[in-house]
Amino acid sequence: MIKYELIPSQLRYEGVVSPDSFFQPKLVEEAHILLAHEKQYVRDLLDLTLDAKMVRRVGFPLSQSLVARERYILDGTIQASLFALQYDVAFNTAGGTHHAGRDFGEGFCLLNDQAVAAAYLLYNKLADKILIIDLDVHQGNGTAHIFEKQPQVFTFSMHGDKNFPFIKECSDLDVPLPDGIGDDLYLVLLEEHLEKLFNMIMPNFVFYQSGVDILATDKLGKLKLTTGGCRRRDEMVFAKCKQSNVPVQVSMGGGYSTHIKDIVNAHVNTYKAAIEIFEL
Repeated sequence: MIKYELIPSQLRYEGVVSPDSFFQPKLVEEAHILLAHEKQYVRDLLDLTLDAKMVRRVGFPLSQSLVARERYILDGTIQASLFALQYDVAFNTAGGTHHAGRDFGEGFCLLNDQAVAAAYLLYNKLADKILIIDLDVHQGNGTAHIFEKQPQVFTFSMHGDKNFPFIKECSDLDVPLPDGIGDDLYLVLLEEHLEKLFNMIMPNFVFYQSGVDILATDKLGKLKLTTGGCRRRDEMVFAKCKQSNVPVQVSMGGGYSTHIKDIVNAHVNTYKAAIEIFEL
């Protein structure tokens, strides 16, 4: 999607970040992928031998360049999580591929970047209690699938009840939302659940999936949040992380508004909210 080129360009244009704020990801190592994904699925993906049914489920024609793109995204999120440990917050300007499960791809997601990064932190003993906050309009079904038997990772998804995926997995906490919900109720629900989750889980690392497909302008979202409401959502997540002294990695997730400027500006607002809250 063109937004992945426009987000960093807009950040630089507005002076939100400087050019040296960016890092360049590499092709993630297969060993890192296998921390969260099943070996045969990964092998079929890397060898471009996924069966036709799985390719249809993914939604993209399978190609080497597509797989490479996904591997760059994974490494970007791993690196961003390491930067977050140093600087409190760090972003992947892409990512949020939360529909990929242990042994399947789905919804244009081949591999799950935040799940792999979370597994990487656990494996390297860089965190031992992780909270994944998924506020994309679509349920983080793949993330829930990967961590369904992992007590060190708590998956929280607040999403449109009648939206994709239509067969959902069970997150540790799901908050299904009715079509048409607006700023006020959405933010009340989010504040209530964030407070309870941080008190109950006491995470030492947070992954935040900050999809902007919750906007009223979104073609697929079915919710009615304003740009201001979306930014307030981000501020609430970051404020809770800062208050709890917990580092947070952010991946962009979805956004399908008719006008690309609405998508890019909402994503840029997420960066602005982090800079303001963390006083960067």
